[in-house]
Amino acid sequence: MTTSAIQFPHEDLASPALGAQDTSLPRATQVPATMAEADKHRARIFLHRGDLAQARRCYEQAVQDDRRLGTERELSDSLGNLGNVCAMLKDFAAAEQCYREVLAIQRRQQDWNAIGQTLVNLGNLQMDSGHPERARPYYLEALDVLRPLGDHRALGILLSNVALLEAAEGRIDDAIEAFKQALEFHRLIGNEEGLAVTYSQLGKTYLEAERFPQAETCFNNAAEHFVKLGNPHGEAAALRQLADLYEATGDQVSAIRCLERVIVLDTRLAFPQLTADSERLAGLIARLKHGGRSSVTG
Repeated sequence: MTTSAIQFPHEDLASPALGAQDTSLPRATQVPATMAEADKHRARIFLHRGDLAQARRCYEQAVQDDRRLGTERELSDSLGNLGNVCAMLKDFAAAEQCYREVLAIQRRQQDWNAIGQTLVNLGNLQMDSGHPERARPYYLEALDVLRPLGDHRALGILLSNVALLEAAEGRIDDAIEAFKQALEFHRLIGNEEGLAVTYSQLGKTYLEAERFPQAETCFNNAAEHFVKLGNPHGEAAALRQLADLYEATGDQVSAIRCLERVIVLDTRLAFPQLTADSERLAGLIARLKHGGRSSVTG
């Protein structure tokens, strides 16, 4: 399992936690600050284009500029964005170095909301790099920091990631409870994306535990929320998960119906999974014609 796709971005990605910053500087530093802002602007353009390598180079230059003549807050933001890009590039060591420096700055400033988010980022790095046991201290400290702040969005994301950690370490009941808590926070603020992703993750956990009715409910909920979001990628993924469940329970007719809808989405939007989904559907139809089971078994 990997951590939630929902991330805690820094100012260049419009983080509500950090908010708009006052970037005004004394006259003597106006030119270097403008250079840093130009680098950040170019980085955002490259990110939009999906060119992570170029975005990284721009943020690295912005960090150098901010080290020389920027404020601590500007340096923290540049380092945070550089850390995000390094994490996306799977350069976990570089990302961790950035986040640790960010955390040191935030601790000096006593910016507790930002501290909690950076702790989550550090925990996510450990999870995504295959070291879930190292993620737990970061997540637990983040919970201690964020709970008193009442940041429902941050807590929903954090608890989803705690649930993934529990599942990765085999504590299925603890994982399910954490997912349920995350869903409550997502509902409080109407976070449709959080609901869709968390229902999908909880459904997968139920499926792996062979708790099929609960898994079916979760996957259906996930698909509905992805439809509300206008996210066909998410809808297709949830339907594939439903097809997995129906195959596991022997309900090939329902699995076929799910895959037929997936292939409509694949075809309409030129998804790369079209060939694999079509082959899977053809195999299910062939097995059904040769006497495969067509209803859910106990």
